Amino acid sequence: MIYNMKDKVILITGANSGIGKATAELLAKKQATIYLVCRNQSKGETARKEIIQKTGNDNIHLRICDLSSMESIKEYGLKLRAELSHIDVLINNAGAMFGSRLESSDGLEMTFALNHIGYFLHTHYLLDLVRKGEDKRIVNVSSMGHKMIQKIDFDDLQFQKNYKQMYVYCQSKLFNIYFTQILAERLKEENITVNCLHPGVIGSNFGSGGSTIFKTLMSIARPFLTSTKKGAATSVYLASSDEVNDISGAYFDKCKIASITPLAKDRDAAHKIWNISMEMCKLKEYGKV
Repeated sequence: MIYNMKDKVILITGANSGIGKATAELLAKKQATIYLVCRNQSKGETARKEIIQKTGNDNIHLRICDLSSMESIKEYGLKLRAELSHIDVLINNAGAMFGSRLESSDGLEMTFALNHIGYFLHTHYLLDLVRKGEDKRIVNVSSMGHKMIQKIDFDDLQFQKNYKQMYVYCQSKLFNIYFTQILAERLKEENITVNCLHPGVIGSNFGSGGSTIFKTLMSIARPFLTSTKKGAATSVYLASSDEVNDISGAYFDKCKIASITPLAKDRDAAHKIWNISMEMCKLKEYGKV
């Protein structure tokens, strides 16, 4: 069963294309108030107008943030905290793969900065708004790619020695699961649920930042992959179904709890990544701004 989403405030990162946009469109059809968080003003505004036109829902808003930049997240987060009274559902969706090793403005490897720290710090700044919400849900888009990772090299988390685009991406998706698990533990007494998901292998613009060979392979495979609408289904389910009211810290695939690897269940590793992230972001207390 689906909650009545009318007037619910839902914030979605990376919402100008792909799964994020499809998620926003499906939830907009349920008459939710949607905030699209995008890096590019022009692309974000185009997506906003398209969603309004397709759904007839005028309550679609755009906010700009570079989720690979700690300073951008802080500036946008503080503004949003002053603007909104609450957020019912926070969906961390933005992510990318990079064909060569790049560094963020903070000197972090770009995949790690965007896909992991982006989720971690973004949620930190908006957690008080979720606390004031009604549904109080946090949804993190991960990937079955986490199963590719058998060991974490804590001495080279930034892949300065051996950069392989797919491996680096998959490790960031493992960290999304860790983030979900630890945050769910920390928020257990606050009635805030935190879950993550695998959206499927999607025929979207995934891999557009990858190497030439990877982009070519994706363009060949794209007609045979899952549509963005189907890829968004589990995000929408976790955002709107009453079947998950009391479920937190879980990993979903096709709207069902799915298995994860032994490494993904390693709470010592999860706590270690959490503590490293706290130090990198220079946070004293998570979720308190």
